[in-house]
Amino acid sequence: MADEADADRLLKAMSDYLAATTEFSFDYDATLDVVSVEDQIISFASSGEVALARPDKFHATRVGGFTNIVMNYDGSNFSVLGKDAGVYTQLPISGSIDQLVDTLRESYGQPLPAADLLTTDTYAALMGNVTDVKDFGSGVIAGQECDHLGLRTDEVDLQIWIAQGDQPYPCRYVITTRGEKQGLQYSLNIRDWRTGETLADDAFTFMAPDGATEVSIEDYKEQVSELPDFIRMGE
Repeated sequence: MADEADADRLLKAMSDYLAATTEFSFDYDATLDVVSVEDQIISFASSGEVALARPDKFHATRVGGFTNIVMNYDGSNFSVLGKDAGVYTQLPISGSIDQLVDTLRESYGQPLPAADLLTTDTYAALMGNVTDVKDFGSGVIAGQECDHLGLRTDEVDLQIWIAQGDQPYPCRYVITTRGEKQGLQYSLNIRDWRTGETLADDAFTFMAPDGATEVSIEDYKEQVSELPDFIRMGE
């Protein structure tokens, strides 16, 4: 394994690349491991796409067995649509994508586990509480050779695979919570990384579909559950 300084350099290079890339999009596959009421570990899989235009435009989808949502941010409003439930909510949030992430986490209790990869200083976001950094060598994700890094905090283990070459984007990101039965592990695999596209502003503008009903954020959370009832999150 390379020393900590080399791992730190690789992480900083990825952060600098992401900050300098003002527009990018990608597809992803995600897995969340949780515990059932019978203490069975179950993995829930979902897929989607993300498009970002700095400083203040964001669009994402997520589709899985228990979720089908669309998120849009146009710099002044954050909208999320539960397509299967036919409801949506809009939050008056203004500012950059960094400010959006902070507001959703601090004011609305949304953890957004992979959102640190979208901020303008991914290095600071990931390294804030880190006590140990290691370079585990090379790995291959979907045919792309990557540098494999491990970060530790007092509560979680983080792993990130960074594409080698002149586009050091994150290929895989894994968060493992230690000493907890809930939210054991979240993993994100990024594929079809795209840059150099000009994304039109209307790609980030929310248009409510016919028949959809606007509800408060509290009612939205009641009506749009992303996990089945037999999962006991937070106990």
